Amino acid sequence: MALPWLRILDVVIGATDLARSRKIRTLADEQHHHQQQLEAGPGSSVGGIVEARLAGVVVAALKEAFDRDTRRLELEREQADAERARAERALRLELRRQAGDREIGRLRLLAGVAVVAWLGTLFFSARLMGGPVGARAALGFGWLLLLAAVAASFNAQSRVAAALDAMAPDDRSIASVGGALTVWLIVAGLALVCVAVLIA
Repeated sequence: MALPWLRILDVVIGATDLARSRKIRTLADEQHHHQQQLEAGPGSSVGGIVEARLAGVVVAALKEAFDRDTRRLELEREQADAERARAERALRLELRRQAGDREIGRLRLLAGVAVVAWLGTLFFSARLMGGPVGARAALGFGWLLLLAAVAASFNAQSRVAAALDAMAPDDRSIASVGGALTVWLIVAGLALVCVAVLIA
């Protein structure tokens, strides 16, 4: 029986290859382990310092961004408050202007009523001039009151217009004393003219 030299040689070469591959693998593992130890050793402190510095820079940048955003939000809030205060002031001024316009319109109407009443009494003046002295005195006093009502109305209109021009910050009412006085003077003047007509 012949020996299979080729098979034996093949087995020996396979065993050698197996031993070499294990040795190579062991050397590679040792070298890799040694490399990791080198990286974890003195090199890691330098890498840690760099990482710490990078982390500090990132934290500082984030803090600066947050501070900038906070300042921007505060500025926007202040601008919104100023805008709201400006709008409220404009609304108050507009309401005062409208109240002043209404008061001036009322005073003009009262002045017109006083003038019409005074002109109406002129029709009775011819009849009353020949009457008793009391009737003439009442007519004259009534005319005086009606003319005083017109003068008070004009005076009150000028005061309201001046208040509107100045837009005084106080909250006093636009309605004036002259307006109330005008109404009472018209009523008193018409009453005296009526008394004069009745006496005549």
